[in-house]
Amino acid sequence: MWEALKRLYHRMGSPKWFYEISTRWLPWFAIPAGLCLIVGTVWGLAFAPADYQQGNSFRIIYIHVPAALLAQSAFAMMAMAGAVFLIWRMKMAAWVAASIAPIGASFCFLALITGAIWGKPTWGTWWVWDARLTSMLLLLFLYFGVMALQQAMDTEDNSAKAGAILSLVGLVNIPIIKYSVDWWNTLHQPATLTLTEKPAMATEMLIPLLIMIAGFYLLFATLVFLRTRNKILWHERKKSWVNKLIQTPAGRS
Repeated sequence: MWEALKRLYHRMGSPKWFYEISTRWLPWFAIPAGLCLIVGTVWGLAFAPADYQQGNSFRIIYIHVPAALLAQSAFAMMAMAGAVFLIWRMKMAAWVAASIAPIGASFCFLALITGAIWGKPTWGTWWVWDARLTSMLLLLFLYFGVMALQQAMDTEDNSAKAGAILSLVGLVNIPIIKYSVDWWNTLHQPATLTLTEKPAMATEMLIPLLIMIAGFYLLFATLVFLRTRNKILWHERKKSWVNKLIQTPAGRS
């Protein structure tokens, strides 16, 4: 088992192997992502019952909750990739981290925007300096900072190091986001889903939410694969295997 994981780890460090294996993986992520997002959106917006307190405005959770969860998960994944680069100097890890950053920032921005839209009818205001909202805004700024550092240094290696260090430091904000509603008196409602407690949502509301969460994560994986593949082609453009790929009919298409 350990030897198999070790071999997989070393293979993941090969740009050529990653590009080839991701070609086979992409349909298995992209197609289910599309199906989950279509089914979850239609189910959540058209068929799930209205909330007894918030009415139809609650339906924005089918975008807001998956986006917020993914924004936090993506930052943690980016930090993990940065740690791999710092410790083992694996260039693929740096490219994956750089691919994750703008995608995670986009989902974080989406979570903030949908949260504001949700907050207007629920709280009577678009924005409050609530602990959950403020820590999510800080997460967006951390994403921006990581992306800036990934481009700011004199060499790509130094840029990757700086971005990795900031992402690791920024990890402290993730538990703050998660537990802010428990640590402080906030307007934001408690977590919609937890691993230790039975969901408070009705099943007919919960199932489309779970489908949307799965769709968002599958979409995230698809986008990371695509961006990382583009980075591989750019950085390896002088390698023979890339030239052969470009010269094939599939490569030209």
